[in-house]
Amino acid sequence: MSVSKFALGRMVITPNARDTLHPEDIPVALARHASGDWGDMDEHDRQENEFSLARGLRLLSIYHDRNKTQFWIITEADRSATPILLPEDY
Repeated sequence: MSVSKFALGRMVITPNARDTLHPEDIPVALARHASGDWGDMDEHDRQENEFSLARGLRLLSIYHDRNKTQFWIITEADRSATPILLPEDY
């Protein structure tokens, strides 16, 4: 079991993401995000997230569901909310 490195706050999902993503992939991605597994990001962006984690800034992870649909999980800097969305929802 992975250990959370930060609070997710209120988890919300856009209607588009809810209707598009495979529902079993969402909690898996949330657990990965909370544990500091930033998903499908390059090394520079992973380092940015580590910097942001240490300083209480916004965190972004990128994942793909089993149907290869890309989605984002963003935890706000104040850790009050974590939206799940498709890139076009941003």
